[in-house]
Amino acid sequence: MPLRLKILAVSSVLAISACTGYTVGMDQPHMQNALADLRNANSELAVAAADKGGHREAAMNLVNQAIVQVEQGIAYAGG
Repeated sequence: MPLRLKILAVSSVLAISACTGYTVGMDQPHMQNALADLRNANSELAVAAADKGGHREAAMNLVNQAIVQVEQGIAYAGG
């Protein structure tokens, strides 16, 4: 996948996550902080050089999974 397409995909995920994640869970500052840190990590990974033997891409996938889990945790707790 070309770098531009990866950046576009990550940006889209971040935009959607920002819209859903920040409207809920305002009473959960630690979860919100973790979510912000994960989104920042994802942005940094997206612009990092791609020559990491597949580890950067694997990290991006894991960070995306973590974002989903944190968002689901916030929603489960009543957001």
